[in-house]
Amino acid sequence: MGNVIVELKIMPESTEIDLEKIKVEISKKMKIQDSKIEPIAFGLKALRIIVIVPDKETGDIESKIKEVKGISDVETESVTLV
Repeated sequence: MGNVIVELKIMPESTEIDLEKIKVEISKKMKIQDSKIEPIAFGLKALRIIVIVPDKETGDIESKIKEVKGISDVETESVTLV
């Protein structure tokens, strides 16, 4: 059908996890269009990324990202048709 823009919020397992390293590991699995690190609370930060994928692959994104060591949770924030 088409491509979709998916915005994801990735939470690390702890405050000691390097989010830049996690971003590099994710970029080996899929092309990251944009990313930013945002503070959550008590020194914990979340990685927000935007990827563009075919609409048939949206269900696999979270599971592919969760394979990366150091990730506690992945949450899809929004999905928009391109």
